[in-house]
Amino acid sequence: MSVRVVLVTGPAGAGRSTAIAALEDLGFEAIDNMPLSLVPRLFDGPVMERPLALGLDPRNRDFSPGNMAALVATLRQVATVDVLFLECRPDVLMRRFSETRRRHPMSPDADPSVGIGRETEMLDPVRDLAKLKVDTSELSPHELRARLAEMLGPSETHDMAISLQSFSYKRGLPSGLDLAFDVRFLRNPHWVPELRPLDGLDPAVAGHVAGDPRYDDFIERWCDLARILLPGYRDEGKSHLSIGFGCTGGQHRSVTVVEVIARALADDGWRVSTRHREIERRGPAADARDLG
Repeated sequence: MSVRVVLVTGPAGAGRSTAIAALEDLGFEAIDNMPLSLVPRLFDGPVMERPLALGLDPRNRDFSPGNMAALVATLRQVATVDVLFLECRPDVLMRRFSETRRRHPMSPDADPSVGIGRETEMLDPVRDLAKLKVDTSELSPHELRARLAEMLGPSETHDMAISLQSFSYKRGLPSGLDLAFDVRFLRNPHWVPELRPLDGLDPAVAGHVAGDPRYDDFIERWCDLARILLPGYRDEGKSHLSIGFGCTGGQHRSVTVVEVIARALADDGWRVSTRHREIERRGPAADARDLG
């Protein structure tokens, strides 16, 4: 069995160092800031017994989209290779550079926005190489670690990790979703005064949503669809699948549906985690919870 290699890259400020540390905690041999030209030499020695995580900094002199593509092709002759691309909105990168008073490495004598633009343009082709993408714009370091554990942590069940997320359509689709489902057709607890201040984790709210005559059929048909789709995604080599369920406010219907479907997928043997974006925004971010 070939060794697994995860190449971690992305713009400055997106969290590469945090990601490398998280992968090391997950059992990877981790090396950060590795020049591309030196990476193949790592395979000249003894057979690796652990998966390998390499942080590739776009500032290195031999880094380019072409060299990155050539490296991936070379490594795939001797290893199973994934490219993990950490992305982040320009406004968030600007805020991070401002808070830390750092100069951007690609515009040390100019405004950080200049360097962010240059780096984004350079990295666009590299992003296309990546099957694994994580938008860190709204993630704390702890949440990034949890997301990587979902995607790349060891599993005794299936090889693909699944994350389910509830959200509000008022705030738009979460970044990085592979699939999105609209559950605004279910009856809305918002219009019941005693349920309005609660959320979909509350049994009373969940019972109200489940009382919709279309609810049971929807859940059953969705799970039947998942039993077709999920093995197909896994067999195509996908290691992580992100699925969103949205409603108007992201507090009631979508939360209930995510919880019910998460339990059903876990019962089928999938490694599942959940996140409720709008509930998290009401207070400190909740920890990701593994359900299988």
